[in-house]
Amino acid sequence: MSEWDNRYRTDDYVFGTAPNDFLAEVATRIPAGRVLCLGEGEGRNGVHLASLGYEVTGVDGSEVGLSKARALAASRRVALATIVADLATFDLGEACWQGITSIFVHLPPALRADLYPRVVRALAPGGVFVLEAYTPRQHEIGGVGGPPPSLADWLLTLERVRAELPGLEVVIGRELDRDVNEGARHSGPSAVVQVLAVKP
Repeated sequence: MSEWDNRYRTDDYVFGTAPNDFLAEVATRIPAGRVLCLGEGEGRNGVHLASLGYEVTGVDGSEVGLSKARALAASRRVALATIVADLATFDLGEACWQGITSIFVHLPPALRADLYPRVVRALAPGGVFVLEAYTPRQHEIGGVGGPPPSLADWLLTLERVRAELPGLEVVIGRELDRDVNEGARHSGPSAVVQVLAVKP
């Protein structure tokens, strides 16, 4: 993950220190307990959830990013566990998380097809999956953020998310254009899909 290590190797927080807007909006709909943040990076989302009382673990391929996440957690006086791992091989466990988040974690289709069923299995009954990602319209509107056009199949639509998360009930599912203000790399008009799904 040297690319992400290099990206995070700066004193600034590349995507800011405030939580993602959608996650902040729906966070309290996650049942009390353990939350796993996929692709946690520099920690802004996990730290926010920890401040709400959740027991949070952030997993990411970048030790540099997670080191900054731990520093952010310490500055906010909250606990944040971190694991450096590749999502292709990371063991999410079975029925052990009250919440799992995926905020702008764009993955190759083959990895998504393997990971998302593991997400469903890893959620406890009543557990919540929160996702926000860019849609293919991101390229049409010239938005800042997300994979380049050559990796368009890494982008998500609501239809694709529904198809790849069998076993979850989609409570919130929408595609919309919104202004994103999350550091220099996620800034300006954006085309996104937002999902909150619950495991029965």
